[in-house]
Amino acid sequence: MAKKTGPRLSKLSVYLYIPNIIGYIRVLLNCIAFYLCFTNKRLFIILYFFSFVCDAVDGWAARKFNQVSTFGAVLDMVTDRISTACLLVVLSQVYRPGMVFLSLLALDIASHWLQMYSTFLLGKASHKDVKDSTNWLFKAYYGNRMFMAYCCVSCEVLYLILFYLAENQTEKLMDVLAINLQKASILSFLIAASVFGWSIKQVINVIQMKTAADVCVLNDIDKKQKQ
Repeated sequence: MAKKTGPRLSKLSVYLYIPNIIGYIRVLLNCIAFYLCFTNKRLFIILYFFSFVCDAVDGWAARKFNQVSTFGAVLDMVTDRISTACLLVVLSQVYRPGMVFLSLLALDIASHWLQMYSTFLLGKASHKDVKDSTNWLFKAYYGNRMFMAYCCVSCEVLYLILFYLAENQTEKLMDVLAINLQKASILSFLIAASVFGWSIKQVINVIQMKTAADVCVLNDIDKKQKQ
């Protein structure tokens, strides 16, 4: 007996999935936030962080309403990468040496691009599928949602605090960190707590980039041997 199939989804219906609509809202919030970043710091931070929180909401909505989609996953990652990239560029303009933030931007993009491409080469459904990795920290990062969330939140919180603390466009990064870590305040506690998670995230980016590069090289070797 033939298996019944439901009506074919239209392209518009996928574009209008609830998690994808949340994704569009995130893009809009980021656009408004960066437009205001040098004129209203507090509103920028509120809008940016709200957009970041929505990253978790759209994932929950996708699972809740059975609306997981490839387009949604790509929209989510692109929004994450571009928003963080823009924030790092802004920080590179208000702190010296600005190359610190541009280097972090380059590492973030290179790491995630290589990871996505290696995922494609291996035929995996998700770039978070690292069960076959031999690195325990890499597996712990993608295998434990709370650990990954802590590292990601730490990065964004640290960057937002640094932007909030910058009073002009010639701030010295280490001086600002040293002065504020010596104070007994909520900001100093948040800086100390986020620096640890931020550090782990950068180590993960390096591991991810090297692991993904190895996959690409092994694929090249395999193709050469089959010629």
